Amino acid sequence: MDARQMKIKAAEAALTYVEDGMRLGIGTGSTAEEFVRLLAEKVANGLKVQGVPTSERTARLCVELGVPLKSLDELPELDLTIDGADEVDHALRLVKGGGGALLREKIVAAASARMIVIADQTKVVETLGAFPLPIEVNAFGMAATRIAIEKLAARVGLAGELKLRSSEDGPFKTDGGHLIFDASFGRIPDAEALARQLHAIPGVVEHGLFINLASLAIIAGPDGARVMHATV
Repeated sequence: MDARQMKIKAAEAALTYVEDGMRLGIGTGSTAEEFVRLLAEKVANGLKVQGVPTSERTARLCVELGVPLKSLDELPELDLTIDGADEVDHALRLVKGGGGALLREKIVAAASARMIVIADQTKVVETLGAFPLPIEVNAFGMAATRIAIEKLAARVGLAGELKLRSSEDGPFKTDGGHLIFDASFGRIPDAEALARQLHAIPGVVEHGLFINLASLAIIAGPDGARVMHATV
């Protein structure tokens, strides 16, 4: 089973949690896109849902495939969000934002009664941090914000490159018009403390540590998909 097939298996398993009439947060990324494709088939066969996309990219795919959409202002309380992750540990703490949609993803997840993570087994880690942590920042004062993040990292014993994410046209910009630093910390032993302290930096809009948001994770491997609950 190749990587895409594993993503499809995870998406198939997540679809069993979707009920008729749900208000559904729809995530961003390659695994979430497999979920959208499967969801669209169910919608075409009569499933009634209202989706709130976490990115413009996801919104475009939903429109293309016929998944009904609303804005989060129209549906400010959701039943369920299904989204991927760049890393997930055994406490269901996540690193997200590899696709650049972390702010909207976190807002949608927080507005949902439940969040289900879908991922392949390569995303499961003992300790978060091998995947560079995305930190979304305001363009104003970017240099000062970088220095503040570097000083924070040093205080809590973290080290590694802080790299401004780029695109073909220059610095990468999120759907909200912000920039992203990718922090290669390597290992984050206290994700909760780092999350709190990053939020205290004025130029930080949001970060990719998702804590106490996921209800369960569906992890796909060569033998199929399994459900992972928080164990620590």
